[in-house]
Amino acid sequence: MSQRDVTIAAYYFPNYHVDPRNEQWHGEAWTEWELVKRAESRFEGHLQPRVPLDGYLDEADPEVMAGKIAMATEYGVDAFLFDWYWYDGRPYLQRPLEAAFMPNAVAGDMKFALMWANHHWSNIHPWKSATPATQLESGTVDAGQFEAATDYIIERYFGHPAYLRIDGDPYLSIYELATLVEGLGGVDAAKAALDGLRKRAARAGFPDIHLNAVARERQVLPDDGVSLDGPSLISRLGFDSVTSYVWVHHHPMPTLLTPYADMLEQAADGWKRYAADYEQPYYPNITVGWDSSPRTVQSDRYNPALGYPHTNIISDASPEQFGRALEQVREFVEQTNVPLVTINAWNEWTEGSYLEPDTLHRHGHLEQIRRVFGTKAR
Repeated sequence: MSQRDVTIAAYYFPNYHVDPRNEQWHGEAWTEWELVKRAESRFEGHLQPRVPLDGYLDEADPEVMAGKIAMATEYGVDAFLFDWYWYDGRPYLQRPLEAAFMPNAVAGDMKFALMWANHHWSNIHPWKSATPATQLESGTVDAGQFEAATDYIIERYFGHPAYLRIDGDPYLSIYELATLVEGLGGVDAAKAALDGLRKRAARAGFPDIHLNAVARERQVLPDDGVSLDGPSLISRLGFDSVTSYVWVHHHPMPTLLTPYADMLEQAADGWKRYAADYEQPYYPNITVGWDSSPRTVQSDRYNPALGYPHTNIISDASPEQFGRALEQVREFVEQTNVPLVTINAWNEWTEGSYLEPDTLHRHGHLEQIRRVFGTKAR
């Protein structure tokens, strides 16, 4: 396969293993696989349930994670960007990364980095219509908690030989800037906290870090922070690059079944617009699909007017359509020379955006990555 300089990085959502806090909220041995198993077709043309080809595996099992790493590298996914959480003074959902991925990646070619998902955690697993979305954990951190969380990141992750670096600097992405700024007490205080992070990282042996901001123009989750002036804010805070998490953070889905081709057209125009609007390089994002209906109570009437997780859905999210998106993003990369492409996602099963093989498309989406980008020389 062809060698290429760009890194293909897929977001990884680690909620498919047993976690003590989930057990407190949902019962013994609960994982988000429970929602995947119970998903139903809610209207004509709705492709549910989605069934994982390899079964409902425990991602915190090192052998299972070794299989994921082998599959990813075989098809040209170079890195996992783990959704990483810090609530109430300690990490959450970290076990697949720390106990399964990191030991396997020591001798392998797979990289990883963190996307600090600092949004509030709500009880939407599943969400019952006509009831308020209860906030279970707050994503807001004050200066002390910011320092504690980032010290944990520096000490636990940055020095790992498989940690992803951009121009030699550890890559750290932050999901919700509005929540960050609110918790730290304003833009100037947030800038001081980020500068302090860089200084503490330098004292730990990392001359600099690569701070990436996740851009968002539309609210999706019930507790998404209020959008601020993106380009100006990101520059004031001193970020080094910008990317996205998922297309629906930017682009509307006007119909219940919105064709993938229509979303791709909006996304490709967006990559160019963001490259022009931001002072920092924009790392383009590709989304595999979108269907958050598994996070609704299946006996409720499906009604997009209620908002997330009752949203419109991306239809025709086939491997062929995904391949066209990859071809267009490859052209963007060739024009801009950006070093990273983000994909949503490796395993967002309950939002309908995953590369992992299912019984419908099997390895089709992964095969498109290998066809368009090849694999890096190992």
